[in-house]
Amino acid sequence: MTLLRSWVVSANSAETPFPLNNLPCGVVSTATLAPRCAVAIGDQALDLCGAEAAGLLGTRGVFAAPGWNAHMASGHAAWAVLRARLTELLSEGSDRQAQLTPHLIPLTDARLHLPFDVTEYTDFYASRHHATNVGTMFRGAENALPPNWLHIPIGYNGRASSVVVSGTPVRRPWGQLKGPDDAAPRLAPSQRFDIELELGAVVGTPSDGPLTVAEAEANIFGYVLLNDWSARDIQAWEYQPLGPFQSKATATTISPWIVTAAALAPFRRPLPAREVPLLPHLASDAPLLYDIDLTVGLTPQGGTETVIARTNYDTMYYAAAQQLAHHASSGCPMRVGDLLGSGTISGPGQGARGSLLELSWGGKTPIQLTCGAERAFLDDGDTVVLRGDAWGQGVRIGFGACAGQLLPALPDPFGRDAASA
Repeated sequence: MTLLRSWVVSANSAETPFPLNNLPCGVVSTATLAPRCAVAIGDQALDLCGAEAAGLLGTRGVFAAPGWNAHMASGHAAWAVLRARLTELLSEGSDRQAQLTPHLIPLTDARLHLPFDVTEYTDFYASRHHATNVGTMFRGAENALPPNWLHIPIGYNGRASSVVVSGTPVRRPWGQLKGPDDAAPRLAPSQRFDIELELGAVVGTPSDGPLTVAEAEANIFGYVLLNDWSARDIQAWEYQPLGPFQSKATATTISPWIVTAAALAPFRRPLPAREVPLLPHLASDAPLLYDIDLTVGLTPQGGTETVIARTNYDTMYYAAAQQLAHHASSGCPMRVGDLLGSGTISGPGQGARGSLLELSWGGKTPIQLTCGAERAFLDDGDTVVLRGDAWGQGVRIGFGACAGQLLPALPDPFGRDAASA
């Protein structure tokens, strides 16, 4: 992959996550500008609302709203046309530099918002390493994987209303808890609050019936980093038999930039070999995964960051296109702005586990932070940052940070009788 050179000089560094090859899609505002669609280029954001109004994009009214849904709904051809137009306008030697410069916003001056209106949210459980680790903890190594796991990408429907953008604080939730030695459940703040390192696929093309894997892949506009905050103690009590509910409803944090499938195309990687042949609606020989390095950083309040996990998206067993194809196989309509979480991304080594549940092995072996503290699960004040980058020769395609700080639980919101019941 060759670095595309831009007249925005900061975009020509091998270290920037936002070179001309990337052009990730976000929504920004400033002290004087209302939220608007933008693409990141080097250390700047190009205001597409302003550029469109100035007649520079060849579109009309697509970027008037502060979200990328209208552009996604324009279809595949429009995606390609805009990417080509922006590449032309921002390339070194472009004759439109003077016209575009007034529409550049320094990223240091920009506030970042949710990049699209999340229509629905579904989360999956598609890393074999993660599923094996969790299953081994609770069912033993011989029964680690559920009987259906090698046949279908398991998932559950989450809450679109709780999806927030990076930088939004997350409040420790109250919930119903019951430990193995408790005679009865109680209502209390979660004590085993966790994170999940994920990649979220953003559906850009609607469908109203089954999709092939190839069609599903074409319908994905791009990807975001995703942290599926999880209350493990609430989850342990509630999940049988229907799965996660309140334990996953507190918040789901996504990165502020959508990295398009077009930008990630040079980093496609093959799926792993199948232990059990998949049914035709899920089978594919296409390279559906991506070589994206992923890290999780944890910073205690007032402390320094420790990178607690390093892994790669190419370790996944099921890709986003297979998840989308399975989701649509029942005839379930998929809409522009649907968000599909990959499920926790864990690699084969201990340091490649994408959740504290795995890193501390259910709390039995807390991890050590560089400041000397230990963590089995999150403490109040902890900040977690997910990062993701695809690396080419002299090219970095980045997502920006996906960060959130855990705030203490609110005082008893239900009254003393409820808390002690």
